[in-house]
Amino acid sequence: MYNHIDLDAIHLEETPPEQEPDRQRYFIAKARKQVRALSESAGRPMTFHIETYGCQMNARDSEKLAGILTMMGYVPHDGEDADLAVYNTCTVRENANRKVYGHLGKLKRLKEKNPYMRIALCGCMTQEPHVADTLKKSYGFVDLVFGTHNIFRFAELVFRMLESDAMVTEIWEGTKQIVENLPTQRKYPFKSGVNIMFGCNNFCSYCIVPYVRGRERSREPQAILDEIRGLAEDGVVEVMLLGQNVNSYGKTLAQPVSFARLLSKVAEIPGIRRVRFMTSHPKDLSDELIETMASSKKICRHLHLPVQSGSTRILKEMNRGYTKESYLALAAKIKRAIPDIALTTDIIVGFPGETDEDFLHTLDVVEEVRYSSAFTFQYSKRSGTPAAVMEDQVPEDVVRERFSRLLNTVQDLAKKECARWEGTIGQALVEQVNVQDSSLLTGRLSNNLLVHFPGDPALIGKIVDVRLAACKGFYYMGEMI
Repeated sequence: MYNHIDLDAIHLEETPPEQEPDRQRYFIAKARKQVRALSESAGRPMTFHIETYGCQMNARDSEKLAGILTMMGYVPHDGEDADLAVYNTCTVRENANRKVYGHLGKLKRLKEKNPYMRIALCGCMTQEPHVADTLKKSYGFVDLVFGTHNIFRFAELVFRMLESDAMVTEIWEGTKQIVENLPTQRKYPFKSGVNIMFGCNNFCSYCIVPYVRGRERSREPQAILDEIRGLAEDGVVEVMLLGQNVNSYGKTLAQPVSFARLLSKVAEIPGIRRVRFMTSHPKDLSDELIETMASSKKICRHLHLPVQSGSTRILKEMNRGYTKESYLALAAKIKRAIPDIALTTDIIVGFPGETDEDFLHTLDVVEEVRYSSAFTFQYSKRSGTPAAVMEDQVPEDVVRERFSRLLNTVQDLAKKECARWEGTIGQALVEQVNVQDSSLLTGRLSNNLLVHFPGDPALIGKIVDVRLAACKGFYYMGEMI
C-alpha cells in the first residue's frame, strides 16, 4: 500500500478542512474511531469486501476504496458476507444492472443475519437518473449510494453512513474536480494503474459512458509524474496509464500537453521499467504517439485499438469518427513503425441496420489486421443511447450467427498471430504462481500475452528472460533463461 498519512496527528475535535484531500483524511480518522467501536462491540475486526465490475478504471477506483477502508480499520474479507459489502458497478451493458439488482437480493438475506452489515453501491450504474429512485423504492436496505464524480468523498460518505440509520445518497451530475493522493491498496505491489484523465467527449451512439462518467477532464502532468515517482519508490516497476480515451489527454488543460509527451516523461522515471496504457481511440491516435512508442524500450509492445465495426457506413452511424480505410491505414502505419507490436481490439456485431455486406467488411478488417486478441460483443440495446431507438434492429438469430462466424475467424487468426513469437526469448513480468499448476509461474510479456514456466515464487514482481517454447493459442509455455 502506498500511503503517507499520519492519522494520529489529525485533531478530530477541529472543524473538518475544506481543502481536498485533507478533508477526506480527516474523515478517515473520524471513521476509524467508529470502526474501532464496532469491532469492540462485535468482539472481532470489522471486515469489507469489494465486488468490481467493468473497466480498468473501475478496478483502480476499487483499489482506492480498499485503501481507505483499510486505513479506517476494516479488514479485507473474501466473500459477500463481509460487514461492509461494496459494489463498484459497470453499466456499459444493461444486463450488468440486472446482475447487480440480483446480487442485492442475496445481500439483503445476509444482512438480516448480521446486525453489523452495511451495503454500499457506487460506480457508473448509480449515475443513471432512475437508479437512485429504484434503490430508494425497492432496495431500502442499501446503506450508501454514490456516483463516479464524487468517489473521492468515500471516506466522508462512509462516516455519514456509520452515523445514520437511513440510506445515504450522494450523486453529482458532474464535476471539474480531480482529487487524488488518497490511500490505495494495490492488487499487485509491483504494478499499478494510474488515472491520467476522466470522462469522454466522443458520444458513440451505442455507449452510455459519456453520460455516466461525464466530459473529459485531464490531470495536470506534474501530478501524474509525482504519483508515478512515488509508486516507483514503493516498488512498482510497471504502470498502466488509464483513461476512457488516453489519446485525447491534455486537451482540456490550461497549457495543453499531448499524450505522447506525457508518455515520454513517464518512461524517463527511474525505477519504472514498463509503461502501458488503455484505451486508445483510433481517430485521435497521432504520428507523434507512434514515433514515441517505436523509440522507447519501456513502452510495451501492445496497443488496444477498438475498431467496433469494419463498415464505414456503420462506423458513421456509431459516430466513431473514422472510416474502414483510415483505420486500416492507421493499423498498417503502426505495424510498419513497430513490427513487434501486438494489436487488440473491440468489435460489436449486429449494430442496428448492419447488413451481411457490412458484416463482411468487419471480417475483412479482422483478416487484414490480424489481431492478437479481440473482445467481441453481440449488440444489445442500451437505454439512454441514440442507438437504442434506431430503426432496423438486427434479429437476434442473425446476430448470433454473425457473432459465431466472427469469433471463429478472430480465434483462428489470433492463434496464428500469437504463434509468431514461438522460439524467441521474451521478457516476462512475473505476476503470480500459476493458478492451475503451483509448480509454474505466470508472467506477462510486453505484448500482453501470458507465459507459464517453472520458477521460484521469489521471482514474483521481477522481470525475467523466458524462452517461449510452445504457443498454446493465446498463451505460451516457456522456460526461464
